[in-house]
Amino acid sequence: MTGWPQAAFVVVVIVALHVPLGDYLARVYTDARHWRVERVIYRLCGVDPDNDQRWPHYLGALLAFSGVGVLLLYIVLRVQPVLPLSLGRTGLSPAAAFNTAVSFTTNTSWQSYSGEAAMGHFALAAGLGVQAFASAGVGMAAGVALIRGLVRQRTDRIGNFWVDLVRSVVRVLLPLSLVFALVLVALGVIQNLDGTLGTVTTPAGGRQTIPAGPVASWESIKLMSGDGGGFFNANSAHPFENPTQLSNVIAIVLMVLVPAGFIRMFGRLVGDRRQGWTLLAVAGVLFLLATVCAGVAQNAHPGTVPTAVGAAAEGTETRFGVPGSTLFGVTATSSADGAANSAYGSFTSLGGGVLMAGMMLGEISPGGCGSGLYGLLMISLIAVFLGGLMVGRTPEYLRKEIGGREMKAVVLYHLVTPAAVLVGSALAVGTSNARTAAGNPGAHGVSEVVYAFTSAAAGNGSAFAGLNSGGTFFQVALAIAMLAGRYLPMIFVVALAGMLAGRPRGIATAGTLPSHGPVFALMTVTAALIVGALGYLPVLSLGPLADGLRHALG
Repeated sequence: MTGWPQAAFVVVVIVALHVPLGDYLARVYTDARHWRVERVIYRLCGVDPDNDQRWPHYLGALLAFSGVGVLLLYIVLRVQPVLPLSLGRTGLSPAAAFNTAVSFTTNTSWQSYSGEAAMGHFALAAGLGVQAFASAGVGMAAGVALIRGLVRQRTDRIGNFWVDLVRSVVRVLLPLSLVFALVLVALGVIQNLDGTLGTVTTPAGGRQTIPAGPVASWESIKLMSGDGGGFFNANSAHPFENPTQLSNVIAIVLMVLVPAGFIRMFGRLVGDRRQGWTLLAVAGVLFLLATVCAGVAQNAHPGTVPTAVGAAAEGTETRFGVPGSTLFGVTATSSADGAANSAYGSFTSLGGGVLMAGMMLGEISPGGCGSGLYGLLMISLIAVFLGGLMVGRTPEYLRKEIGGREMKAVVLYHLVTPAAVLVGSALAVGTSNARTAAGNPGAHGVSEVVYAFTSAAAGNGSAFAGLNSGGTFFQVALAIAMLAGRYLPMIFVVALAGMLAGRPRGIATAGTLPSHGPVFALMTVTAALIVGALGYLPVLSLGPLADGLRHALG
């Protein structure tokens, strides 16, 4: 099953599963009771789970938790040789350890190393694995906080960060990852604590050691959390991570499952399921648009070899074909997941540009765990503001007035990621760093650099393979882009939640712009495309668009 039937199957499965999952998520975050294991965690951490926090305290806890996560993971990566199950691996260099610690704590999972060659089992499970759960939980907590800001009124309280984090991990991510890890094992994904599966003779007569480890347990959370980091350097193109067409489809479903569930949860928590269906339609239209554009670019490329074989097959896995690789790539770059089952750098110029554009839109189709939802809500507020300007009314969303303070937070949210991408790319291209690190000259080399900073700032983690990002400049610069792209938007999201929670809910009148239905969905899609174009069209013209035009003109 390839091509459009596969895409249609994925859409049907997601639409079916997001309803019960979203309803369950709504119960998770509104349950007045604490599970026994949660109470133990709160007691060990000295946390009062019944303390409803103001937004500065909520944000402070979020940033402090993430900062400690970076520090602890950095230490684990540096002292790896003395840890159990290190398999003889050395510690990462200071720059690589800093980059990797920031990468996995920010849910980006950018990897400048070969997974099976650099990481022991303890560092993977207790270091990267813990952050896969924790970083996704942080994003989910921020998303829930913004919903509370929209639902509550005349209060300065938006919930308890520690409760939201613990429930995200204990009640959602852990159970789902366990279930799907077992499914992946049944499909052939390996799972053990061995260092290798033995040594074999290659077709050329050489000897090769086959690495092994806890792949299935890592694969399930890497896909579901938006983490995307590969156990193997080949990531989801490796047959031990992704052995069959069925496992490939399940991987695609896992990447969008929790984000889609969050959209359903939003409709339930605000008391109007039409709101959730509208946002799901927005995400679906953007996803469909990206899938069509990437599919056309990969199947109708004018090059000699693609024309001869019927598609741009270079860098794709024969097990999945061009359609399966294209759908996987679009899903990964639309869902904040850096997984890859093909070489994105080998995509056509315009095909790679589509993947880049998916991240530049803010990964809102449907985006990451929690981050996708608050990204959709932020672009919805832009649509509401534009609608208010057109009819001369103060913009309202869910009967909450969106005033000057709120719009400043929304605008700053939308400026942060483009600034991180463009400034970082300009510094790299304007110095010798990009010229020595880019694997290709000209427009494609520019695309490699821009893709790297876009992936870092957007929290994705995928890459064009031609870029050598192992140097100190790229290690540090990309880490800074990850920090700015992850936490500055979260600051504005949580601050906005606090502002909205203090506002009363008004009364809907005949002049109130409905925030549900086809018209509002179309306005939101248009706003997303306009905001993305304003931020990135010039740099896309220098990279993938110029490269694509060069190929088209021969």
